[in-house]
Amino acid sequence: MGFFRRHSVGPLVVAMLLSLLLGFGLARGLQATDDLRSQLDLFSQILYLVQSNYVESPDNQKLMKGAIDGMLKTLDPHTVYVPEQRVQRMDEEFQGEYSGIGIQFELREGGIVVISPLEGTPAYRLGITAGDLIVAINGKALERTITNEDVFRMLRGPSGSTVNVTIRRPDVEEPLEFAIERAKIPIESIPYSYMIRPGVGYVRMIRFSATTGEELQKSITALRQQGMKSLLLDLRSNSGGLLTQAVDVLDQLVPRDKLLVYTRGRTPSSNSDYRSSERDKYLDGPVVVLIDHGSASASEIVAGAIQDLDRGLISGTNSFGKGLVQNQLRLHDGSKLLLTIAKYYTPSGRAIQRDYTKFSDRGDYAADAYKVDVPTDSVLATLPQFKTAGGRSVFGGGGIYPDVIVKDDLPLTQEEANMIQNRVFWEFATQYLRRHKGTTWKPGSFGPSFTLTDADWKDVKAAAATRKVTLSDSTMTAERDFMQRQVRAELAAATFGTLERYKVLIEDDVQLNAALELFPRATKLMAGVFEPEKKLSGAPTGTKDPKSEAEVTKKADAEKKADAPADPPRKK
Repeated sequence: MGFFRRHSVGPLVVAMLLSLLLGFGLARGLQATDDLRSQLDLFSQILYLVQSNYVESPDNQKLMKGAIDGMLKTLDPHTVYVPEQRVQRMDEEFQGEYSGIGIQFELREGGIVVISPLEGTPAYRLGITAGDLIVAINGKALERTITNEDVFRMLRGPSGSTVNVTIRRPDVEEPLEFAIERAKIPIESIPYSYMIRPGVGYVRMIRFSATTGEELQKSITALRQQGMKSLLLDLRSNSGGLLTQAVDVLDQLVPRDKLLVYTRGRTPSSNSDYRSSERDKYLDGPVVVLIDHGSASASEIVAGAIQDLDRGLISGTNSFGKGLVQNQLRLHDGSKLLLTIAKYYTPSGRAIQRDYTKFSDRGDYAADAYKVDVPTDSVLATLPQFKTAGGRSVFGGGGIYPDVIVKDDLPLTQEEANMIQNRVFWEFATQYLRRHKGTTWKPGSFGPSFTLTDADWKDVKAAAATRKVTLSDSTMTAERDFMQRQVRAELAAATFGTLERYKVLIEDDVQLNAALELFPRATKLMAGVFEPEKKLSGAPTGTKDPKSEAEVTKKADAEKKADAPADPPRKK
Protein backbone atom coordinates (compact mmCIF):
# COMPACT_ATOMS: atom_id res chain seq x y z
CA MET A 1 0.00 0.00 0.00
CA GLY A 2 2.87 2.37 0.75
CA PHE A 3 4.03 2.26 -2.87
CA PHE A 4 1.01 4.19 -4.07
CA ARG A 5 0.31 6.88 -1.54
CA ARG A 6 -0.55 10.25 -2.92
CA HIS A 7 2.55 12.15 -4.16
CA SER A 8 4.80 9.45 -2.70
CA VAL A 9 6.39 8.34 -5.99
CA GLY A 10 6.86 9.65 -9.49
CA PRO A 11 4.95 8.42 -12.53
CA LEU A 12 7.83 6.51 -14.07
CA VAL A 13 8.39 4.54 -10.87
CA VAL A 14 4.65 3.81 -10.69
CA ALA A 15 4.76 2.58 -14.27
CA MET A 16 7.62 0.25 -13.42
CA LEU A 17 5.80 -1.05 -10.37
CA LEU A 18 2.69 -1.71 -12.42
CA SER A 19 4.42 -4.76 -13.85
CA LEU A 20 4.39 -6.22 -10.34
CA LEU A 21 0.65 -5.68 -10.05
CA LEU A 22 -0.17 -7.02 -13.48
CA GLY A 23 2.42 -9.76 -13.31
CA PHE A 24 1.44 -11.61 -10.12
CA GLY A 25 3.29 -14.71 -11.18
CA LEU A 26 3.00 -13.94 -14.89
CA ALA A 27 6.26 -12.02 -15.30
CA ARG A 28 7.67 -14.63 -17.66
CA GLY A 29 4.56 -14.42 -19.78
CA LEU A 30 4.81 -10.64 -20.00
CA GLN A 31 8.46 -10.80 -21.03
CA ALA A 32 7.76 -13.43 -23.63
CA THR A 33 4.77 -11.72 -25.22
CA ASP A 34 5.53 -8.68 -27.36
CA ASP A 35 1.86 -7.68 -27.54
CA LEU A 36 1.50 -7.53 -23.77
CA ARG A 37 4.75 -5.61 -23.46
CA SER A 38 3.59 -3.03 -25.99
CA GLN A 39 0.26 -2.65 -24.17
CA LEU A 40 2.09 -2.15 -20.90
CA ASP A 41 4.26 0.51 -22.55
CA LEU A 42 1.09 2.24 -23.75
CA PHE A 43 -0.36 2.19 -20.25
CA SER A 44 2.87 3.59 -18.84
CA GLN A 45 2.74 6.43 -21.34
CA ILE A 46 -0.84 7.32 -20.46
CA LEU A 47 -0.07 7.14 -16.75
CA TYR A 48 2.90 9.47 -17.24
CA LEU A 49 0.80 12.00 -19.16
CA VAL A 50 -1.97 11.94 -16.54
CA GLN A 51 0.50 12.33 -13.70
CA SER A 52 2.32 15.18 -15.42
CA ASN A 53 -0.53 17.17 -16.97
CA TYR A 54 -3.85 16.45 -15.29
CA VAL A 55 -5.57 19.59 -13.96
CA GLU A 56 -5.15 18.38 -10.36
CA SER A 57 -2.48 16.19 -8.82
CA PRO A 58 -3.91 12.64 -9.11
CA ASP A 59 -3.90 10.00 -6.39
CA ASN A 60 -1.68 7.15 -7.58
CA GLN A 61 -3.41 4.60 -5.36
CA LYS A 62 -6.80 5.43 -6.86
CA LEU A 63 -5.33 5.28 -10.35
CA MET A 64 -3.97 1.79 -9.72
CA LYS A 65 -7.20 0.59 -8.12
CA GLY A 66 -9.15 1.86 -11.12
CA ALA A 67 -6.73 0.18 -13.51
CA ILE A 68 -7.01 -3.15 -11.70
CA ASP A 69 -10.81 -3.02 -11.53
CA GLY A 70 -11.04 -2.03 -15.17
CA MET A 71 -8.78 -4.89 -16.22
CA LEU A 72 -10.75 -7.49 -14.25
CA LYS A 73 -14.10 -6.27 -15.60
CA THR A 74 -13.03 -7.51 -19.03
CA LEU A 75 -12.90 -11.09 -17.70
CA ASP A 76 -16.02 -12.26 -15.84
CA PRO A 77 -18.28 -10.84 -13.09
CA HIS A 78 -16.74 -13.04 -10.38
CA THR A 79 -13.06 -12.26 -10.88
CA VAL A 80 -12.61 -9.36 -8.46
CA TYR A 81 -10.00 -7.51 -6.45
CA VAL A 82 -10.69 -7.35 -2.70
CA PRO A 83 -9.01 -4.43 -0.87
CA GLU A 84 -7.14 -5.16 2.34
CA GLN A 85 -9.81 -3.57 4.56
CA ARG A 86 -12.43 -6.04 3.28
CA VAL A 87 -10.26 -9.14 3.39
CA GLN A 88 -10.62 -9.72 7.14
CA ARG A 89 -14.41 -9.67 6.99
CA MET A 90 -14.39 -12.02 4.01
CA ASP A 91 -11.98 -14.40 5.76
CA GLU A 92 -14.25 -14.49 8.81
CA GLU A 93 -17.16 -15.51 6.62
CA PHE A 94 -15.16 -18.39 5.16
CA GLN A 95 -13.61 -19.45 8.47
CA GLY A 96 -16.97 -19.43 10.25
CA GLU A 97 -15.91 -17.48 13.33
CA TYR A 98 -14.45 -14.28 14.73
CA SER A 99 -13.32 -13.09 18.17
CA GLY A 100 -15.50 -10.51 19.90
CA ILE A 101 -18.22 -9.98 22.49
CA GLY A 102 -21.19 -11.39 20.55
CA ILE A 103 -23.87 -8.78 19.84
CA GLN A 104 -26.09 -7.76 16.97
CA PHE A 105 -26.18 -3.99 16.86
CA GLU A 106 -27.13 -0.86 15.01
CA LEU A 107 -25.72 2.64 15.20
CA ARG A 108 -27.75 5.49 16.59
CA GLU A 109 -26.74 9.02 17.47
CA GLY A 110 -24.94 8.80 20.76
CA GLY A 111 -23.93 5.17 20.71
CA ILE A 112 -24.31 1.54 19.70
CA VAL A 113 -27.75 0.02 20.26
CA VAL A 114 -27.75 -3.68 21.14
CA ILE A 115 -30.35 -5.39 18.99
CA SER A 116 -29.68 -8.77 20.53
CA PRO A 117 -26.88 -10.55 22.39
CA LEU A 118 -25.97 -13.83 20.69
CA GLU A 119 -26.83 -16.78 22.89
CA GLY A 120 -23.87 -18.30 24.72
CA THR A 121 -21.50 -15.40 23.98
CA PRO A 122 -19.69 -13.20 26.54
CA ALA A 123 -22.26 -10.40 26.14
CA TYR A 124 -25.13 -12.84 26.68
CA ARG A 125 -23.56 -14.38 29.79
CA LEU A 126 -22.99 -10.95 31.36
CA GLY A 127 -26.66 -10.02 30.99
CA ILE A 128 -26.38 -7.40 28.24
CA THR A 129 -29.88 -7.09 26.80
CA ALA A 130 -31.72 -5.79 23.76
CA GLY A 131 -32.10 -2.02 23.92
CA ASP A 132 -28.88 -1.41 25.87
CA LEU A 133 -26.98 1.61 24.53
CA ILE A 134 -23.18 1.40 24.48
CA VAL A 135 -21.97 4.99 24.95
CA ALA A 136 -18.25 4.45 25.66
CA ILE A 137 -15.60 1.83 24.94
CA ASN A 138 -12.48 1.57 27.08
CA GLY A 139 -13.42 4.83 28.79
CA LYS A 140 -13.66 6.81 25.56
CA ALA A 141 -17.04 8.31 24.66
CA LEU A 142 -18.26 7.31 21.21
CA GLU A 143 -18.36 9.97 18.53
CA ARG A 144 -21.49 10.78 16.56
CA THR A 145 -19.65 9.88 13.36
CA ILE A 146 -18.88 6.29 14.43
CA THR A 147 -19.11 3.70 11.62
CA ASN A 148 -19.66 -0.06 11.53
CA GLU A 149 -15.98 -0.53 10.78
CA ASP A 150 -15.13 1.50 13.90
CA VAL A 151 -17.33 -0.80 15.99
CA PHE A 152 -15.68 -3.94 14.60
CA ARG A 153 -12.23 -2.48 15.26
CA MET A 154 -13.04 -1.58 18.88
CA LEU A 155 -15.13 -4.56 19.98
CA ARG A 156 -13.36 -7.36 18.16
CA GLY A 157 -9.93 -8.60 19.21
CA PRO A 158 -7.96 -11.66 20.27
CA SER A 159 -9.76 -14.27 22.36
CA GLY A 160 -9.06 -13.75 26.05
CA SER A 161 -8.45 -10.02 25.73
CA THR A 162 -10.76 -7.63 27.59
CA VAL A 163 -12.78 -4.65 26.40
CA ASN A 164 -14.56 -2.27 28.80
CA VAL A 165 -17.94 -0.91 27.75
CA THR A 166 -20.21 1.68 29.34
CA ILE A 167 -23.93 1.05 28.87
CA ARG A 168 -27.01 3.15 29.44
CA ARG A 169 -30.11 1.06 30.12
CA PRO A 170 -33.56 2.66 29.82
CA ASP A 171 -34.84 1.46 33.20
CA VAL A 172 -31.55 2.04 35.10
CA GLU A 173 -30.61 5.52 36.25
CA GLU A 174 -26.81 5.21 36.39
CA PRO A 175 -24.54 3.97 33.58
CA LEU A 176 -23.48 0.32 33.81
CA GLU A 177 -19.85 -0.73 33.43
CA PHE A 178 -18.91 -4.11 31.96
CA ALA A 179 -15.48 -5.67 31.50
CA ILE A 180 -16.05 -8.22 28.75
CA GLU A 181 -13.55 -10.94 27.91
CA ARG A 182 -13.62 -11.55 24.19
CA ALA A 183 -14.13 -15.09 22.89
CA LYS A 184 -14.56 -16.96 19.63
CA ILE A 185 -17.98 -16.19 18.15
CA PRO A 186 -19.21 -18.75 15.60
CA ILE A 187 -20.71 -17.50 12.35
CA GLU A 188 -23.31 -20.17 11.75
CA SER A 189 -23.98 -21.70 8.36
CA ILE A 190 -27.12 -23.37 9.74
CA PRO A 191 -29.00 -20.93 11.98
CA TYR A 192 -32.18 -23.04 12.07
CA SER A 193 -32.56 -26.80 12.28
CA TYR A 194 -35.66 -28.41 13.80
CA MET A 195 -38.55 -30.81 13.25
CA ILE A 196 -40.92 -28.70 11.20
CA ARG A 197 -43.54 -31.48 11.05
CA PRO A 198 -43.73 -34.97 12.55
CA GLY A 199 -41.13 -36.99 10.68
CA VAL A 200 -39.84 -34.01 8.66
CA GLY A 201 -36.56 -32.34 9.55
CA TYR A 202 -35.90 -28.81 8.32
CA VAL A 203 -32.40 -27.36 7.81
CA ARG A 204 -31.87 -23.72 6.81
CA MET A 205 -28.38 -23.28 5.35
CA ILE A 206 -27.33 -19.68 4.61
CA ARG A 207 -23.65 -20.02 3.58
CA PHE A 208 -20.90 -22.54 2.87
CA SER A 209 -18.06 -21.78 5.27
CA ALA A 210 -15.36 -23.98 6.78
CA THR A 211 -17.81 -25.36 9.37
CA THR A 212 -20.84 -26.07 7.15
CA GLY A 213 -20.30 -29.80 6.71
CA GLU A 214 -19.72 -30.29 10.41
CA GLU A 215 -22.84 -28.26 11.26
CA LEU A 216 -24.96 -30.33 8.88
CA GLN A 217 -23.68 -33.58 10.36
CA LYS A 218 -24.66 -32.41 13.86
CA SER A 219 -28.07 -31.25 12.61
CA ILE A 220 -28.84 -34.54 10.85
CA THR A 221 -27.76 -36.55 13.90
CA ALA A 222 -30.00 -34.50 16.20
CA LEU A 223 -32.96 -34.62 13.81
CA ARG A 224 -32.71 -38.38 13.34
CA GLN A 225 -32.77 -38.79 17.10
CA GLN A 226 -36.03 -36.81 17.05
CA GLY A 227 -37.57 -39.13 14.47
CA MET A 228 -36.67 -37.52 11.14
CA LYS A 229 -37.83 -39.62 8.16
CA SER A 230 -37.58 -36.87 5.49
CA LEU A 231 -35.24 -33.90 5.06
CA LEU A 232 -36.07 -30.43 3.74
CA LEU A 233 -32.88 -28.50 2.92
CA ASP A 234 -33.53 -24.77 2.43
CA LEU A 235 -30.84 -23.09 0.31
CA ARG A 236 -32.79 -19.97 -0.62
CA SER A 237 -30.67 -16.79 -0.75
CA ASN A 238 -27.55 -18.87 -0.05
CA SER A 239 -24.98 -17.21 -2.30
CA GLY A 240 -22.41 -19.97 -1.88
CA GLY A 241 -18.97 -20.18 -0.34
CA LEU A 242 -16.42 -22.98 -0.21
CA LEU A 243 -16.60 -25.61 -2.94
CA THR A 244 -15.16 -28.22 -0.59
CA GLN A 245 -18.03 -27.67 1.85
CA ALA A 246 -20.62 -28.17 -0.90
CA VAL A 247 -18.91 -31.51 -1.51
CA ASP A 248 -19.04 -32.29 2.22
CA VAL A 249 -22.78 -31.57 2.31
CA LEU A 250 -23.42 -33.82 -0.67
CA ASP A 251 -21.20 -36.56 0.73
CA GLN A 252 -23.58 -36.87 3.68
CA LEU A 253 -26.63 -37.35 1.44
CA VAL A 254 -25.36 -39.37 -1.53
CA PRO A 255 -24.31 -43.07 -1.69
CA ARG A 256 -20.61 -43.92 -1.89
CA ASP A 257 -18.49 -43.59 -5.03
CA LYS A 258 -20.74 -41.18 -6.92
CA LEU A 259 -19.38 -38.26 -8.93
CA LEU A 260 -20.66 -35.14 -7.14
CA VAL A 261 -19.11 -32.30 -9.14
CA TYR A 262 -16.07 -31.74 -11.33
CA THR A 263 -14.11 -28.68 -12.42
CA ARG A 264 -12.36 -27.97 -15.72
CA GLY A 265 -10.00 -25.08 -16.43
CA ARG A 266 -7.17 -24.05 -18.73
CA THR A 267 -4.42 -25.59 -16.61
CA PRO A 268 -4.23 -29.20 -15.39
CA SER A 269 -4.10 -28.05 -11.76
CA SER A 270 -7.59 -26.56 -12.19
CA ASN A 271 -9.12 -29.92 -13.09
CA SER A 272 -10.54 -31.92 -10.19
CA ASP A 273 -13.25 -34.48 -9.63
CA TYR A 274 -15.06 -34.91 -6.36
CA ARG A 275 -16.65 -38.24 -5.46
CA SER A 276 -18.63 -39.40 -2.46
CA SER A 277 -16.84 -41.36 0.24
CA GLU A 278 -17.72 -44.25 2.54
CA ARG A 279 -18.57 -42.09 5.54
CA ASP A 280 -21.81 -42.40 7.53
CA LYS A 281 -24.69 -40.95 5.52
CA TYR A 282 -28.36 -40.04 5.58
CA LEU A 283 -29.76 -42.26 2.84
CA ASP A 284 -32.93 -43.79 4.29
CA GLY A 285 -35.31 -40.91 3.61
CA PRO A 286 -36.35 -38.57 0.78
CA VAL A 287 -34.80 -35.13 0.34
CA VAL A 288 -36.38 -31.92 -0.96
CA VAL A 289 -34.13 -28.93 -1.68
CA LEU A 290 -35.54 -25.40 -1.77
CA ILE A 291 -33.79 -22.86 -4.04
CA ASP A 292 -34.54 -19.41 -5.44
CA HIS A 293 -32.89 -16.71 -7.54
CA GLY A 294 -30.45 -15.98 -4.72
CA SER A 295 -29.18 -19.57 -4.52
CA ALA A 296 -25.76 -19.45 -6.17
CA SER A 297 -22.44 -21.17 -6.55
CA ALA A 298 -22.01 -23.87 -3.87
CA SER A 299 -25.80 -23.96 -3.45
CA GLU A 300 -26.14 -24.82 -7.12
CA ILE A 301 -23.51 -27.54 -6.81
CA VAL A 302 -25.61 -29.18 -4.07
CA ALA A 303 -28.95 -28.73 -5.84
CA GLY A 304 -27.53 -29.82 -9.19
CA ALA A 305 -26.02 -33.03 -7.82
CA ILE A 306 -29.12 -33.95 -5.81
CA GLN A 307 -31.15 -33.50 -9.01
CA ASP A 308 -28.73 -35.27 -11.37
CA LEU A 309 -28.36 -38.28 -9.10
CA ASP A 310 -32.14 -38.47 -8.48
CA ARG A 311 -31.46 -38.25 -4.75
CA GLY A 312 -34.27 -35.77 -4.23
CA LEU A 313 -36.54 -33.11 -5.70
CA ILE A 314 -35.62 -29.48 -6.26
CA SER A 315 -38.37 -26.92 -5.60
CA GLY A 316 -38.69 -23.14 -5.87
CA THR A 317 -37.49 -20.90 -8.68
CA ASN A 318 -34.50 -20.85 -11.00
CA SER A 319 -31.18 -20.38 -9.21
CA PHE A 320 -28.66 -17.58 -9.82
CA GLY A 321 -26.47 -19.32 -12.39
CA LYS A 322 -22.90 -19.03 -11.09
CA GLY A 323 -20.72 -21.89 -12.24
CA LEU A 324 -17.24 -20.37 -12.03
CA VAL A 325 -14.61 -21.44 -9.50
CA GLN A 326 -12.34 -18.79 -7.93
CA ASN A 327 -8.97 -19.18 -6.26
CA GLN A 328 -8.33 -16.75 -3.42
CA LEU A 329 -4.87 -15.33 -4.09
CA ARG A 330 -3.39 -13.16 -1.35
CA LEU A 331 -1.34 -10.19 -2.55
CA HIS A 332 1.72 -8.62 -0.92
CA ASP A 333 -0.24 -5.78 0.71
CA GLY A 334 -2.83 -8.03 2.38
CA SER A 335 -5.46 -7.62 -0.33
CA LYS A 336 -6.77 -10.54 -2.40
CA LEU A 337 -7.49 -11.43 -5.97
CA LEU A 338 -10.45 -13.77 -6.50
CA LEU A 339 -9.43 -15.25 -9.85
CA THR A 340 -11.65 -17.54 -11.90
CA ILE A 341 -9.63 -20.66 -12.70
CA ALA A 342 -12.26 -23.18 -13.79
CA LYS A 343 -15.89 -23.96 -14.48
CA TYR A 344 -17.75 -26.52 -12.44
CA TYR A 345 -20.03 -29.20 -13.85
CA THR A 346 -22.77 -31.27 -12.25
CA PRO A 347 -22.60 -35.09 -12.44
CA SER A 348 -24.57 -35.19 -15.69
CA GLY A 349 -22.16 -32.73 -17.31
CA ARG A 350 -24.17 -29.53 -16.92
CA ALA A 351 -22.38 -26.19 -16.80
CA ILE A 352 -24.46 -23.96 -14.53
CA GLN A 353 -22.95 -20.57 -15.41
CA ARG A 354 -25.43 -18.08 -16.82
CA ASP A 355 -24.43 -15.97 -19.84
CA TYR A 356 -22.72 -12.80 -18.63
CA THR A 357 -21.26 -11.55 -21.89
CA LYS A 358 -24.27 -9.36 -22.69
CA PHE A 359 -23.84 -7.29 -19.52
CA SER A 360 -21.31 -4.48 -19.25
CA ASP A 361 -22.28 -3.77 -15.64
CA ARG A 362 -21.99 -6.33 -12.84
CA GLY A 363 -25.08 -4.91 -11.15
CA ASP A 364 -27.15 -5.55 -14.28
CA TYR A 365 -25.78 -9.09 -14.47
CA ALA A 366 -26.79 -9.78 -10.86
CA ALA A 367 -30.24 -8.17 -11.24
CA ASP A 368 -30.96 -10.24 -14.36
CA ALA A 369 -31.08 -13.41 -12.25
CA TYR A 370 -34.20 -12.12 -10.47
CA LYS A 371 -36.26 -11.12 -13.49
CA VAL A 372 -37.91 -14.42 -14.48
CA ASP A 373 -39.43 -16.95 -12.08
CA VAL A 374 -40.42 -19.49 -14.72
CA PRO A 375 -38.47 -19.74 -18.01
CA THR A 376 -40.70 -20.23 -21.03
CA ASP A 377 -40.59 -23.40 -23.11
CA SER A 378 -38.95 -21.43 -25.91
CA VAL A 379 -36.15 -20.33 -23.58
CA LEU A 380 -35.66 -23.86 -22.25
CA ALA A 381 -35.48 -25.14 -25.82
CA THR A 382 -32.34 -23.04 -26.36
CA LEU A 383 -30.53 -24.61 -23.41
CA PRO A 384 -28.50 -27.84 -23.58
CA GLN A 385 -30.45 -30.82 -22.28
CA PHE A 386 -29.04 -33.59 -20.10
CA LYS A 387 -30.29 -36.74 -18.40
CA THR A 388 -30.32 -37.59 -14.71
CA ALA A 389 -29.19 -40.99 -13.43
CA GLY A 390 -32.76 -42.23 -13.85
CA GLY A 391 -33.33 -40.68 -17.27
CA ARG A 392 -35.14 -37.44 -16.40
CA SER A 393 -34.41 -34.37 -18.55
CA VAL A 394 -32.58 -31.43 -16.96
CA PHE A 395 -31.15 -28.25 -18.42
CA GLY A 396 -27.77 -26.54 -18.25
CA GLY A 397 -26.39 -23.10 -18.94
CA GLY A 398 -28.80 -21.07 -16.83
CA GLY A 399 -28.65 -22.09 -13.19
CA ILE A 400 -30.64 -24.96 -11.73
CA TYR A 401 -34.16 -25.31 -13.09
CA PRO A 402 -36.33 -26.83 -10.30
CA ASP A 403 -38.32 -30.01 -10.69
CA VAL A 404 -41.28 -28.17 -9.17
CA ILE A 405 -41.66 -24.44 -9.79
CA VAL A 406 -43.12 -22.49 -6.89
CA LYS A 407 -43.01 -18.73 -7.23
CA ASP A 408 -41.75 -16.58 -4.39
CA ASP A 409 -44.04 -14.69 -2.05
CA LEU A 410 -45.13 -11.23 -3.07
CA PRO A 411 -42.38 -8.67 -2.44
CA LEU A 412 -42.64 -6.40 0.57
CA THR A 413 -44.50 -3.15 0.10
CA GLN A 414 -42.55 0.05 0.62
CA GLU A 415 -44.31 0.59 3.96
CA GLU A 416 -43.45 -2.95 5.11
CA ALA A 417 -39.82 -2.58 4.07
CA ASN A 418 -39.52 0.74 5.91
CA MET A 419 -40.91 -0.74 9.12
CA ILE A 420 -38.52 -3.69 9.02
CA GLN A 421 -35.44 -1.72 8.00
CA ASN A 422 -36.04 0.83 10.74
CA ARG A 423 -36.72 -1.86 13.37
CA VAL A 424 -40.16 -0.58 14.32
CA PHE A 425 -41.31 -3.98 15.61
CA TRP A 426 -38.11 -4.56 17.57
CA GLU A 427 -38.60 -1.15 19.22
CA PHE A 428 -42.19 -1.98 20.17
CA ALA A 429 -41.34 -5.49 21.42
CA THR A 430 -38.48 -4.21 23.59
CA GLN A 431 -40.76 -1.64 25.25
CA TYR A 432 -43.69 -4.09 25.52
CA LEU A 433 -41.65 -6.65 27.42
CA ARG A 434 -40.33 -3.98 29.77
CA ARG A 435 -43.89 -2.90 30.55
CA HIS A 436 -44.84 -6.55 31.21
CA LYS A 437 -41.71 -7.39 33.13
CA GLY A 438 -43.49 -9.53 35.73
CA THR A 439 -45.35 -11.69 33.19
CA THR A 440 -44.36 -15.34 32.83
CA TRP A 441 -44.32 -16.21 29.15
CA LYS A 442 -44.62 -19.80 27.95
CA PRO A 443 -43.78 -21.47 24.63
CA GLY A 444 -46.68 -20.66 22.34
CA SER A 445 -47.51 -17.41 24.13
CA PHE A 446 -46.91 -15.52 20.88
CA GLY A 447 -48.69 -17.96 18.59
CA PRO A 448 -51.43 -17.02 16.08
CA SER A 449 -53.93 -16.42 18.91
CA PHE A 450 -51.83 -13.59 20.38
CA THR A 451 -53.38 -10.19 19.63
CA LEU A 452 -52.64 -6.58 20.47
CA THR A 453 -55.04 -4.31 22.31
CA ASP A 454 -56.05 -0.87 21.04
CA ALA A 455 -53.58 0.63 23.51
CA ASP A 456 -50.85 -1.65 22.13
CA TRP A 457 -51.53 -0.47 18.58
CA LYS A 458 -51.09 3.11 19.73
CA ASP A 459 -47.75 2.06 21.18
CA VAL A 460 -46.80 0.49 17.84
CA LYS A 461 -47.47 3.81 16.17
CA ALA A 462 -45.43 5.58 18.84
CA ALA A 463 -42.56 3.10 18.38
CA ALA A 464 -42.63 3.84 14.66
CA ALA A 465 -42.40 7.57 15.38
CA THR A 466 -39.41 6.90 17.65
CA ARG A 467 -37.77 5.13 14.71
CA LYS A 468 -38.72 8.07 12.43
CA VAL A 469 -41.35 6.12 10.51
CA THR A 470 -44.76 7.72 9.97
CA LEU A 471 -47.70 5.33 9.92
CA SER A 472 -50.97 6.64 8.53
CA ASP A 473 -54.32 5.27 9.68
CA SER A 474 -54.78 3.65 6.27
CA THR A 475 -51.40 1.89 6.56
CA MET A 476 -52.24 0.70 10.08
CA THR A 477 -55.43 -0.85 8.70
CA ALA A 478 -54.05 -2.30 5.48
CA GLU A 479 -50.91 -3.74 7.07
CA ARG A 480 -52.44 -5.01 10.32
CA ASP A 481 -51.96 -8.72 9.63
CA PHE A 482 -48.37 -8.17 8.53
CA MET A 483 -47.61 -5.99 11.53
CA GLN A 484 -49.23 -8.44 13.94
CA ARG A 485 -46.99 -11.28 12.68
CA GLN A 486 -43.86 -9.12 12.86
CA VAL A 487 -44.71 -8.09 16.44
CA ARG A 488 -45.27 -11.72 17.43
CA ALA A 489 -41.94 -12.67 15.84
CA GLU A 490 -39.97 -10.01 17.73
CA LEU A 491 -41.66 -10.87 21.03
CA ALA A 492 -40.88 -14.55 20.47
CA ALA A 493 -37.25 -13.74 19.65
CA ALA A 494 -36.75 -11.59 22.73
CA THR A 495 -38.38 -14.16 25.01
CA PHE A 496 -37.41 -17.55 23.60
CA GLY A 497 -34.68 -16.94 20.99
CA THR A 498 -34.30 -16.39 17.26
CA LEU A 499 -35.55 -19.85 16.29
CA GLU A 500 -39.01 -19.04 17.67
CA ARG A 501 -38.93 -15.77 15.76
CA TYR A 502 -38.17 -17.66 12.57
CA LYS A 503 -40.98 -20.15 13.13
CA VAL A 504 -43.47 -17.29 13.35
CA LEU A 505 -42.19 -15.57 10.22
CA ILE A 506 -42.42 -18.69 8.01
CA GLU A 507 -45.98 -19.60 8.99
CA ASP A 508 -47.25 -18.36 5.63
CA ASP A 509 -44.12 -19.04 3.54
CA VAL A 510 -45.62 -20.16 0.21
CA GLN A 511 -42.51 -21.88 -1.14
CA LEU A 512 -41.73 -23.70 2.09
CA ASN A 513 -45.28 -24.93 2.62
CA ALA A 514 -45.43 -26.18 -0.97
CA ALA A 515 -42.11 -28.02 -0.54
CA LEU A 516 -43.46 -29.84 2.52
CA GLU A 517 -46.08 -31.50 0.30
CA LEU A 518 -43.49 -33.00 -2.08
CA PHE A 519 -42.16 -35.83 0.05
CA PRO A 520 -44.50 -38.52 -1.34
CA ARG A 521 -43.23 -37.66 -4.82
CA ALA A 522 -39.60 -37.55 -3.58
CA THR A 523 -40.10 -41.01 -2.05
CA LYS A 524 -41.21 -42.36 -5.44
CA LEU A 525 -38.14 -40.77 -7.01
CA MET A 526 -35.90 -42.68 -4.58
CA ALA A 527 -37.62 -45.88 -5.68
CA GLY A 528 -37.04 -45.08 -9.36
CA VAL A 529 -40.69 -44.25 -10.08
CA PHE A 530 -40.68 -41.05 -12.14
CA GLU A 531 -43.76 -39.02 -12.92
CA PRO A 532 -44.25 -38.16 -16.61
CA GLU A 533 -42.18 -35.20 -17.76
CA LYS A 534 -43.24 -32.39 -20.05
CA LYS A 535 -41.70 -32.91 -23.49
CA LEU A 536 -40.06 -30.02 -25.30
CA SER A 537 -39.91 -30.21 -29.07
CA GLY A 538 -36.62 -29.27 -30.65
CA ALA A 539 -34.67 -29.15 -27.39
CA PRO A 540 -31.00 -29.88 -28.16
CA THR A 541 -29.15 -32.69 -26.46
CA GLY A 542 -26.28 -31.55 -24.27
CA THR A 543 -22.84 -33.07 -24.36
CA LYS A 544 -20.76 -34.16 -21.43
CA ASP A 545 -17.23 -33.02 -20.81
CA PRO A 546 -14.86 -34.88 -23.21
CA LYS A 547 -13.38 -36.74 -20.24
CA SER A 548 -15.96 -39.27 -19.12
CA GLU A 549 -16.58 -40.24 -15.51
CA ALA A 550 -14.68 -43.49 -16.07
CA GLU A 551 -11.60 -41.57 -17.16
CA VAL A 552 -11.46 -39.53 -13.99
CA THR A 553 -8.40 -40.37 -11.92
CA LYS A 554 -7.24 -37.05 -10.49
CA LYS A 555 -8.08 -36.57 -6.83
CA ALA A 556 -9.49 -33.23 -5.66
CA ASP A 557 -7.06 -30.78 -4.14
CA ALA A 558 -9.60 -29.93 -1.46
CA GLU A 559 -7.74 -27.21 0.37
CA LYS A 560 -6.60 -25.38 -2.74
CA LYS A 561 -9.83 -24.11 -4.25
CA ALA A 562 -12.47 -21.85 -2.77
CA ASP A 563 -15.68 -20.96 -4.58
CA ALA A 564 -16.22 -17.28 -3.77
CA PRO A 565 -19.75 -16.04 -3.05
CA ALA A 566 -21.61 -14.43 -5.91
CA ASP A 567 -23.40 -12.16 -3.43
CA PRO A 568 -26.58 -11.63 -5.44
CA PRO A 569 -28.90 -9.31 -3.47
CA ARG A 570 -32.24 -10.79 -2.43
CA LYS A 571 -35.04 -8.81 -4.04
CA LYS A 572 -37.36 -8.50 -1.09
